[in-house]
Amino acid sequence: FFVFFRFQDMCKEDFRNMTEGNRSSNDSSCAFSHSDTVSAVLITAYSVALAGGGIGAVTMSFVLVKMNTLSVTTTAIINLVVVHSLLLFTVPFRLHYYIKRTWIFKMSFCKMVSAMVHIHMYLTFLFYVITLVIRWLIFFQWKDKVEFYRKLHAIAASAAVWVFVMVFVVPVLYFEYGRSGSYNDTTCFKFHEELQQESVKALNYTIIVAVACITCVLLGLQIFILVKVARKLSTSLWSHQEFWAQVKNLIFICVIIICFLPYHLFRAYYIQHVSDIEPLESYNEVFLSLTALSCLDLLSFVLSGS
Repeated sequence: FFVFFRFQDMCKEDFRNMTEGNRSSNDSSCAFSHSDTVSAVLITAYSVALAGGGIGAVTMSFVLVKMNTLSVTTTAIINLVVVHSLLLFTVPFRLHYYIKRTWIFKMSFCKMVSAMVHIHMYLTFLFYVITLVIRWLIFFQWKDKVEFYRKLHAIAASAAVWVFVMVFVVPVLYFEYGRSGSYNDTTCFKFHEELQQESVKALNYTIIVAVACITCVLLGLQIFILVKVARKLSTSLWSHQEFWAQVKNLIFICVIIICFLPYHLFRAYYIQHVSDIEPLESYNEVFLSLTALSCLDLLSFVLSGS
């Protein structure tokens, strides 16, 4: 929150000038609402995600092709490559909007691009949790290895996740997302009026609490494992492969804490004051752009030798 208030002081004057100009010409709900500072931050964040994520996805694809085994962890990473690639496909359209400050495509496509960030975030979170749980099962020796016996089983498990998303999540987002508000066709990613519905608020609060609690559990369990390994290997800690394997698990948790958790913590405040403080909408977009930086995880896996 210190970063948030620091950022707020930096952008306050830009927002004051911007909102005064909007009020004198058009309704604020029908205009590009981001200041130059916020636009620069959004363009930078999504450009870094596009460049680093693209390199990571291509590099990891070559690594996965060379692997003979198809463990649950490997399958989760394959799905990460797919979900990151889907998000990266939509990023250029976001960048075009933030640079040109007008949406030239159809509103239905705007909804899809907007929803893709959220779908990407929660699917990435799910695959992280699956990967960590599997690695912990092996650590506690509940399983020697967790592997699909046939590639068909891995394909079926992955397909089940994607079918659920396509059948239950995508249609709901497409038909319900942005339905209750009145939006301009040249303005995109501005669906805050949906948050005035009590059902939408309740769903958001539930997701926020779930993500925060799961993150705390993941972090606490990983710290417990690191302490246990440190006590076991006290004399040769820094040279032992088992210790560094557990340290590498922190990559997943660090991505969650850095990229996903700030958005959810800020969103709890945003939902309460979305109608009172206009700049909060832009701050929400900034925190949402941080979630796209999770695409850099594949590049970090390759560079760290994970």
